[in-house]
Amino acid sequence: MGRVKAPGQIIRSLAALALIVTLSSCGGGGTATSGSRDTASPETKPVKLKLVSSYNTSTPIIGSAALRFRDQLETASGGNLKVRVYEPDELVGALEVLDAVSAGKVEAGYTGAGFWLGKITAAPLFSAVPFGPDTNEYLAWFYYGNGLKLYQEMYDQAGFNVKVLILTMLPPETSGWFAREINSIEDLKGLKMRFYGYGGDVMEKLGVSVSVLPGGEIFPSLEKRVIDATEYSMPAIDENLQFYKLVKYNYYPGWHQQATALELLINGDVWDGLSPAQQALIEMTCRDGVVESIAVGEGSQPAVIKRNLEEHGVTNEVWPPEILEVFRKTWETVAAEQSAKDPFFKKAWEDLQAFRKDYRVWGKLSRLPADMKE
Repeated sequence: MGRVKAPGQIIRSLAALALIVTLSSCGGGGTATSGSRDTASPETKPVKLKLVSSYNTSTPIIGSAALRFRDQLETASGGNLKVRVYEPDELVGALEVLDAVSAGKVEAGYTGAGFWLGKITAAPLFSAVPFGPDTNEYLAWFYYGNGLKLYQEMYDQAGFNVKVLILTMLPPETSGWFAREINSIEDLKGLKMRFYGYGGDVMEKLGVSVSVLPGGEIFPSLEKRVIDATEYSMPAIDENLQFYKLVKYNYYPGWHQQATALELLINGDVWDGLSPAQQALIEMTCRDGVVESIAVGEGSQPAVIKRNLEEHGVTNEVWPPEILEVFRKTWETVAAEQSAKDPFFKKAWEDLQAFRKDYRVWGKLSRLPADMKE
C-alpha cells in the first residue's frame, strides 16, 4: 500500500520542532527521503481533514493533543493542511475510530491501540505494555528499532486501510482508583473495574470483572455503581474527570502503563494522496506532539498529587512488592498465552523483548541508582 517506512534514525524531536518553526515562517520544506516541495506552490492541493477523537478535547494532555495538532499543522503548512476535530460521539463513537477511518467515513482519527484488543490481539503492544518500557525506551523501539514498522504491518495485515503515526506519549499512569484499601489479591476478586489493554487481561485472571470504557463514561459508571473501581491515566488527567469525588484510594505505580502511546490514524487512500511535503509536515507535527505530551505529562503531576492529598481527601497508596510480583507473573502468563495463539503477537512481542534485552546494557550503565537521583 506504499505506507510502510523503515524506522530510520532515532527520533530527533528537538530538530523536528525547529523544522516546524522554520517551515511555518518560510512557507515550505521537505525531507531528504521525500524530496522537497514548496507547500504554498500551486501544484500542492490544499487538504482538509475531518479528525474524530476518542478523547474529549477538554481533557488535559490526551484530549488537548488533538487541538494542538490541528493548530500546529495549519501554522506549519501555511494553511495548506487544515483539520477539523470532532468530539467523541459527535460523528462516531469513541471506540469506533479505527473502523471509521479505515472505511473512509472520516479522513483521520486520534485514539489508542489498546482499545482494539477485541479486534487485533497484538494491538495493545503498540500502546501500553505491562511492566514495559518507559517513554525513552518505548520511543527508542518505535523510532530506532522495529516498533513503527511492526505497528503499520499489524494494521496492514489485519486489513485496516490506515496509516499510523504516534501523536502522544504519556509518562507513567496510576494503576487504579478504589473505594477501599486493597491489602491483598483476594481484595480484588469480585470487583467490577474499568481497565485498558493487557492490564485488563491481568486483572481478569485475578478475579476482576473488567470493562473497557471511554473517558467520558467512567464517572457516571462509578456514580451509578456499574463499576466499583477504575484506572484511566495520570493524576492531572484523572483530576479533570473528578474520580476523587467518588473513590478515594489512588494506587501507584502504574505497572500496566509505564508509558502509553496514542495514535494518529489517517485513511490509507488519503495518506497516499498527500504530497511528500504534506506527509512530512504531518509526521513532524506528530513528533512535536510527542515532545509536548512528555514534557507536560511529567511536569504537571506533582501539584495535582499534592491537591489530591490536601484538598480532595485522596489517599495515595503504593502497591507492596508481593502484589506487584503477582501482577508481573500474571502478565507473563497472559503474554505466553497470547504468543501461543497469535503469530503476529509472538513476532512483535519477541522483537520488543529482544530490543529491551539489548537496551538494558545501556540503561544499567548510563543511569544513576535510584537512591542517588535526589
